[in-house]
Amino acid sequence: MNLLEQLDNDPPLRAVRTFEAFARHGGVATAARELNVSPSAVSHQLHMLEGFLGQALTIRQGRNLILTEQGREYYRAIRSAFAVLRSATDHARERNAMRQVTVSLIPMFGLNLFIPHLSEFLADNPGVDVNVTYANHRSYPSDAADISIRFGTGHWSGYHSELLIPGAVTAWASPALIERYGPLDTPQALASVPLLHDEERSTWAQWLHANGVRHPAALQGLLFEDGQLTYAAALEGLGCALLREPLITDARDSGELVKLFDLPLDDGRAYYLCRRSDGELSREGVNLHHWLRLKF
Repeated sequence: MNLLEQLDNDPPLRAVRTFEAFARHGGVATAARELNVSPSAVSHQLHMLEGFLGQALTIRQGRNLILTEQGREYYRAIRSAFAVLRSATDHARERNAMRQVTVSLIPMFGLNLFIPHLSEFLADNPGVDVNVTYANHRSYPSDAADISIRFGTGHWSGYHSELLIPGAVTAWASPALIERYGPLDTPQALASVPLLHDEERSTWAQWLHANGVRHPAALQGLLFEDGQLTYAAALEGLGCALLREPLITDARDSGELVKLFDLPLDDGRAYYLCRRSDGELSREGVNLHHWLRLKF
């Protein structure tokens, strides 16, 4: 019978831990120092484990204890488990010491608002480590972040959410596109302009219909997976895009993008600040949540 097969469901864990320290260090005195116990206590635990296993794990050689063949076999079997335990424990202690908080973001919000202003939060909260991950609105239920910035209708099971940035979009274009197709001074002028679509083509169709424009290619044109890609394409002059002004203030202020008309369309979606409803935020999480709510 294999040595491990002789174990029942309740091994003497303190004795096993003592044996692992003894085998790793190769001596009773060193193991005793690590465990903060006396050498005689180490010897006692070793004898207890040997009695439990019915195997001699150590043998005396002169004044020292050394491992038997069974002892070496047992140590090889348990050392990886103890290495995993030590690593997990160290990670947990480091995480607590570093005061971490995790926030997941839509790329459009993260690149254009959160990261440019993050230094302000860090200056007021020294010692906090902020972990930033992507929030994929197609799989929000799998989001394990403490705080998330989400895009949608504001209703997600298991989350508290509050409106952060309204969802109204307006039409924007680069100066190069305006020069190429202009003047773009009425909504009807967009009938001959290529359109850029953010995730779906129906938003442009809604905007055009609301403004009395018949666009033969309203459901055609470049389609991008998210707003950040659509934004980049608009900056390159690839077409006209429907964008949320609070997210593109840099391009607006620099003149890289021009708002064509003050004709907003609210498609029922917006950016929301969310946190889980099944637990409390840490102090760092509360501070970041409060800062996001006030800043944006």
